[in-house]
Amino acid sequence: MYFRLSLTYAQLENRTQMIYIPASCNGATYQSLRMKKTASLHTLGCRLNQAETAIIARTLKESGYSIVDWGKPSDLTIINTCTVTEQADAKCRQAVRQAVRRNPDSFVAVVGCYPQIALDVISKIEGVDLIVGNEKKLRLIDYIDSLEKKTEPKIVHSVDIPHDEFTIDSVGEYDNHTRANLKIQDGCDFICSFCVIPRARGRARSRKFDDVLKEARKLIELGNRELVLTGVNIGTYKSGGSTFIDLLGELEALDGLDRLRISSIEPTTIGREVVEMISESDTICRHLHIPLQSGDDDILEAMCRRHRAEEFADFVEWTVDKIPGIGIGTDVMVGFPGETDEHFKHTRKLLADLPLQYFHVFIYSDRKGTPASRMKNKVDYRIKKERSKIMIELGGRKRHAFCERYIGTAIEVLFETEHDGLWTGFTDNYIRVQANGHGNDLHNTIRTVIPERIDDDTLTGKIQ
Repeated sequence: MYFRLSLTYAQLENRTQMIYIPASCNGATYQSLRMKKTASLHTLGCRLNQAETAIIARTLKESGYSIVDWGKPSDLTIINTCTVTEQADAKCRQAVRQAVRRNPDSFVAVVGCYPQIALDVISKIEGVDLIVGNEKKLRLIDYIDSLEKKTEPKIVHSVDIPHDEFTIDSVGEYDNHTRANLKIQDGCDFICSFCVIPRARGRARSRKFDDVLKEARKLIELGNRELVLTGVNIGTYKSGGSTFIDLLGELEALDGLDRLRISSIEPTTIGREVVEMISESDTICRHLHIPLQSGDDDILEAMCRRHRAEEFADFVEWTVDKIPGIGIGTDVMVGFPGETDEHFKHTRKLLADLPLQYFHVFIYSDRKGTPASRMKNKVDYRIKKERSKIMIELGGRKRHAFCERYIGTAIEVLFETEHDGLWTGFTDNYIRVQANGHGNDLHNTIRTVIPERIDDDTLTGKIQ
């Protein structure tokens, strides 16, 4: 026998849900049948944003939400945004509008870098219910009093972000439990003339030393075999009397950790002692991402970068000699104001000559409020597009050549995901590898693979 109940959960959702339950159900059984609130999360931008989204997801789960895949219907929709380029801004606006259109009844929260500097733009997008800047976004759950749609968004926004040491109450939630991002730092004091991030994230500040270690241990307990250190300018990490080197030493010694990866790090902060440490470690990955931006000293000076082209080149060459097989990536920007054909040739030659694994190419775009946005001699967009194409093609050849060196050579791969029988993972020097699992579950296992060929940017091989 069944009967129909109409139940109002005003404190939770301000909405009525209709369910059918057996007449014999007691209160405890009924409680277990209650439908959970659902949330979907979308991340735009960098690894730091990914780390923060993972922390938000864990906080939501602890508050009773069930996390569903992005794009599926959900009671709560969260978009963690990026504002590093004009294109990133456009992608943020597009993502918000698509979310509202596809799921019009969902409570929509837009958080992070883009609303931090473009609050007026986000607040005018119809269907947005909550806007949270960078200072409070990890605790956005505190600002949701109900999931009822609003006629205008609630705004939680701080213009001045404190630069004191910080802690994080939760731990990142990662579905795969193989490789987790670990936030150690935020903000930046390096005021590059093209960069809006110091405005979006504030001045440099570090996470308390013991708090980093606490989350690291928890992530390892959850099964993650690799941790990736993330932040805006992680080489400037300093907590009390402890530096980035001290943190590396403590983390690599943690029981159960197979790999410790350093994400993007500024060339003037890394120091040769970090390279020495990597060369002697069985845990720290042979992989560095060191932003160059330009291979011409005049442009580097106009960018207010703290290194020169020759210094960057010397460091990369020395590092590759010190650590055989290390994968080094970089960032390069084309079309900075005043960049001539000659300036561009210097950058292209430098990157062509250096033993780099890959590089990410960015087209310069004005960011409101930055010194570069007020500079004259802007480069025509067609020229910027052509230079970008040249650099992307060069980067593709570099990546292919780096991967090609490993065909027929045994490499160690941490496998993460499976699709149509092929498992995919990464080497410690950041090569994507796929192999047929022949029905075996390779998730979160480190296996030896012999690559046989290159498919796009991926090595395909057989498991030994």
